[in-house]
Amino acid sequence: MHQDASAMTAERFAEQTSAILDSVGKVIDGKADAVRSALVCLLAEGHLLIEDVPGVGKTMLARALAASVDATVRRIQFTPDLLPGDVTGVSVYNPVDREFEFKQGAIFAHIVIADEINRSSPKTQSALLEAMEEQQVTVDGRTHPLPDPFLVVATQNPLEMEGTYALPEAQRDRFMMRISMGYPDAAAEALMLRQRDTVNPLAAIRPVVGSRDVSALIEAARAVHVAPSIEEYAVALAQATRSDPSLHLGASPRATLQLVRAAKVWAALDAREFVIPDDLTALLVPVFAHRLLPARGVHRAGAQPVEAALAQIIDRVRVPVATRL
Repeated sequence: MHQDASAMTAERFAEQTSAILDSVGKVIDGKADAVRSALVCLLAEGHLLIEDVPGVGKTMLARALAASVDATVRRIQFTPDLLPGDVTGVSVYNPVDREFEFKQGAIFAHIVIADEINRSSPKTQSALLEAMEEQQVTVDGRTHPLPDPFLVVATQNPLEMEGTYALPEAQRDRFMMRISMGYPDAAAEALMLRQRDTVNPLAAIRPVVGSRDVSALIEAARAVHVAPSIEEYAVALAQATRSDPSLHLGASPRATLQLVRAAKVWAALDAREFVIPDDLTALLVPVFAHRLLPARGVHRAGAQPVEAALAQIIDRVRVPVATRL
């Protein structure tokens, strides 16, 4: 990373990020891609949505990341009766001082685990919107800043499962990335049976970096260089989703911005000081797919229509050649 933009050296960046990945990897066996995605969201100042069936380690991943970073952590279990005030906080009348006092909600932490977010009502889901976008909450006309750094790791069950509400487009667009954990392979599942029958692996995790270290890592990732031709390539990928006949809803400008931010971290994790086209294409599905909607009647055998459309867009959009950095 550029020394004038951050005091952190490339070696220090690699050392600290490797420590985080190794720490989380001790708990999440065989899911290196998911662990890396979670770290990318943290360092790119985005938010992560993990969608999968129950029991595959969604909450465990979020908890392991939180335990590896010496920062405040809170978990919110989203249920149908959860109220917006439970998330953001409420004003409570103090009869002694004869004035209202703000009582912080569970959102006031560096890392917030929003468990099974799509089991709560849309009104409660929307309580996260301002917090995720502006890193603050407003209650009774007063604005309250949230801690820095700030990351929401939300888990949701597939819509086919009982008692779920679909996240509206505006809510999905606030998440930088959506990933799936998938089932573990046979070896990892057998290892889990042997290890976790007697001990909780989370209990052995100790913080490997502090919240100040995370802020320095974020600053270092911001300094990664993005050439104009790479920016134009990101815009071309986004615009291609808006004109694709197989897609009803294309990527928003926020999606383009977050794609580039995530690519900076992706490059930094590969010990590069500049973004290359492969960084964008590697992140296109996790950053774009949850924001897009397929056109009615679009079905492709053996593939999800949105993912298939993005694969075709990657093949179709011209890649910048001989980029000058």
